Amino acid sequence: MTIPEISKAEGVSAAHAAKLLRILRRSGFVKSVRGKVGGYSLSRPANKILISDVIDALGGRLFESDFCESHSGQRKICRHSTDCSLRILWRAVQVAVDKVLEKTTLQDLLRSESEMIDWVPTLSVAASRASHPPA
Repeated sequence: MTIPEISKAEGVSAAHAAKLLRILRRSGFVKSVRGKVGGYSLSRPANKILISDVIDALGGRLFESDFCESHSGQRKICRHSTDCSLRILWRAVQVAVDKVLEKTTLQDLLRSESEMIDWVPTLSVAASRASHPPA
């Protein structure tokens, strides 16, 4: 597909689509071909592209371990740097998100919404079992 085609299909500006495609190309998820019949295509099969890897390439996770050090507010260090319930909460949320995204491929996202409704609980149960094996 070309940038204008992707832009129209996804409802984003051509400039934004071009920026994202440049990142995806540099990260090895898509390849580009120049010329009259050129455009972008996946660099490998959709079932081999993990959504967690794409998210990392496009900007990263919700909560990075160094977040508190780089967002301390007006102080040099966060006033909650030694006892912070929010840090623990966000770390747990990130772990849960990672478990789902690390098991989700681009191919999985081709499902319809009703198919995803059936599939996501199965994925969540599998992720939960992986992190909490039976006793």
